[in-house]
Amino acid sequence: MSDNHLAPPQELLTMFQRALACFTLHCVSQPRRQALSWTINFQEPLMNLFLVGDTDDDTVAGRVFTEGVAEADHNSFYQEVGKSGQDPYRSYIDFEGRDPLLAAQEYYQRSEQRPARFFALSDTQYALLTAHPDWNRDWFYRVQPEDVMLLDEREDLHHIETRKIRWNCGCSDVRIFAALEPIFRHQADELFGGDDVIAVNCPRCSAKYGVTREALEGWCALRDR
Repeated sequence: MSDNHLAPPQELLTMFQRALACFTLHCVSQPRRQALSWTINFQEPLMNLFLVGDTDDDTVAGRVFTEGVAEADHNSFYQEVGKSGQDPYRSYIDFEGRDPLLAAQEYYQRSEQRPARFFALSDTQYALLTAHPDWNRDWFYRVQPEDVMLLDEREDLHHIETRKIRWNCGCSDVRIFAALEPIFRHQADELFGGDDVIAVNCPRCSAKYGVTREALEGWCALRDR
């Protein structure tokens, strides 16, 4: 977020970092060819944590929203999953508290319908433990962070797959032009308001783009060929 000149207060930044860690671990545990997003709404402090990921590109991105956030009597957790050729599926729970790790665990329990535990092993190290068929319930809930650090010594573990996740929203001039095209075709003067250049922020990562009227006219001309 700092690359795009977003500087939320430290408390919100810490909450975002914890949510991003959970979301990244969630993404790497999912099948390929999925586009996922989480929106975690907190009422105290009032904000939305928005996270987006692609399991084909192994990318994640996100941002903190503190303006235009709806007030409610509960916190909300939304996930949207899109697969190629299918309509996206949306799921929702409400939750209590101010910890994104506990919110993500609650989502797993009630929406994914299988328990999960997220561990903050250090400021930069996190782990996800999920239950599978024939899981040992007592052991699962007894595990502590120090046990997770020693799992490879105490248990017979095997690598299934290695994924390297990078921060990348995937936004580009082309995507920005495509989003602005319908408005430009019908309300070009209103869109630019007498200016030759408008500033557009990506709604997913807040990257800033300077869009000229000439560039949009060229884009539309290419689309009309």
